[in-house]
Amino acid sequence: MRILVIGGHGKVARLLHPVLTTRGHEVTAVIRNPDHAADVEADGATALVADVEALGTADIAELLRGHDAVVWSAGAGGGNPGRTYAVDRDAAVRTMEAAAVAGVDRFVSVSYFGAGPDHGVPEGDPFFAYADAKTAADAHLAGTDLAWTILRPSRLTDDPGTGSIETSRTGATKGAVPRADVALVIAETLERPGLAGAVVEFNSGPVPVADELDAAAG
Repeated sequence: MRILVIGGHGKVARLLHPVLTTRGHEVTAVIRNPDHAADVEADGATALVADVEALGTADIAELLRGHDAVVWSAGAGGGNPGRTYAVDRDAAVRTMEAAAVAGVDRFVSVSYFGAGPDHGVPEGDPFFAYADAKTAADAHLAGTDLAWTILRPSRLTDDPGTGSIETSRTGATKGAVPRADVALVIAETLERPGLAGAVVEFNSGPVPVADELDAAAG
């Protein structure tokens, strides 16, 4: 597959690139800062400098055109509510619309465990903008005709990956998960068309990623 990763210099994305390229996929990493090009090229991806926060739908569609799948792994990083909405909601939604325009059907979006109308974060909480933006983006994606999958990992850590998870299917509640395992889940999800239309909440657990995703796709 030819896969476009938006947020290509993020910590999860940089772990994802070598997983995908090792499996024979071609990866394009969309980055805002040209100084990061060497990093993602070293990961095995082709760097593409573009700021999706500033681009309209038609311009994003041109970035996507010719790819088989898109991974949304971008984020404003929190701290600034206005920019959080601009990236995590608005740019994400434009990218979903652009995927439809460009004919890129497969769309995998990285959200967070607990996103949704019942996220429970009060408006005065600094985390509210992120929770609200992700909830809106997830809802928009779920309402499209794309072959979408929404991944909702628990709190991210830099611990070594274990290759195993648990999902809400097996009773997972909010916990933590290494970024390396999130990257593996993204890669395995891209290779499972049966996960189209699925929301996968997960954290660290006892089941190998491939086995758990096979069960979720079944």
